[in-house]
Amino acid sequence: MADLATNKRNVIAFYELMFNACEPRKAIDTYAGDEYIQHNPHVRTGKDGFIDYFEKMAAEYPGKRVEVKRAFAEGDHVILHCHQIWPEGLEYAGIDIFRLDEAGKIVEHWDVLQELPATSAHTNGMF
Repeated sequence: MADLATNKRNVIAFYELMFNACEPRKAIDTYAGDEYIQHNPHVRTGKDGFIDYFEKMAAEYPGKRVEVKRAFAEGDHVILHCHQIWPEGLEYAGIDIFRLDEAGKIVEHWDVLQELPATSAHTNGMF
């Protein structure tokens, strides 16, 4: 079983490869386990659904990028707190949760996204 630091590094590398480098197929081939269960309602479950969605996203939104602000690992889960930056000024704060198998491969994903607001009741920021 992979250790927690290795799990965090692998999940971050997966996210960077699929989102920033726009290579979702390579990300899946390198970092996913035998199955890939998806909980985002916009993405079909399974490896092919993931690849199709992120290949389309890469084509439609060139220049999109993500910055991983924090990563946490416990047991077989890794959580990323991310800043997504999209063309035309759209930005999101996101939490991605990944479950890994015994070999340290990604097998399940959940996420929640919040658009960054124009104003805030405080100066703490979202990151």
